[in-house]
Amino acid sequence: MSEGPRYVPALRYRALTALYDPVVRLTSREGAFKRRLLEIAELKAEDRVLDLGCGTGTLAIAAGQAQPGAEVTGLDGDPEVLARARRKASSAGAQVDFDEGLSTDLPYDDGRFDVVLSTLFFHHLEPASKRATAAEIARVLRPGGRLLVADWGPPQDALMRIAFLAVRSLDGFELTRENADGALPSIFADAGLQGAEQVDQLRTATGTMAFFVATAPRPE
Repeated sequence: MSEGPRYVPALRYRALTALYDPVVRLTSREGAFKRRLLEIAELKAEDRVLDLGCGTGTLAIAAGQAQPGAEVTGLDGDPEVLARARRKASSAGAQVDFDEGLSTDLPYDDGRFDVVLSTLFFHHLEPASKRATAAEIARVLRPGGRLLVADWGPPQDALMRIAFLAVRSLDGFELTRENADGALPSIFADAGLQGAEQVDQLRTATGTMAFFVATAPRPE
């Protein structure tokens, strides 16, 4: 997962990378929230899709299976999780490409993608990197292209606020502050994306999973 000039390993520590998939499944209702994000996305056969901060490729593979005609690419800064992603895609028979790169300097041309997806990624980024990443997303989306994000959002009640403390303690209170404050739509809007808003939320064992959408502007 990318953060400025470096990436953050899955679960923040390389020694924990092998535990990433089971931990995410158990703590975040991974199957439910990734299905919901793909429902919101309504991918089309001709879509060129980027899974940004793809980790071990679970969402990218699911996107390719949900819409076999789509061209799906996963990008992450961690070569170890990308190796796992490629093995998973091969085992699943999914046609997904995986690239190594940083979210603050995406290795793609302007307007390359119709859809950018991202799950559990933005809360790993420092404030400046959140904004640089949003600007890069706006750059690589075609006019009218869509951003769809599932990540930690404002806790919907006291129980979710307490549950979110585990994530904030692991990933850092400063890194997760803007997620907890509900600032992601403003960050996307400041990058030039339109209609940025939270459209749904889901309770999990470690906090409120929020779903955000935004659209790249079309020429006047």
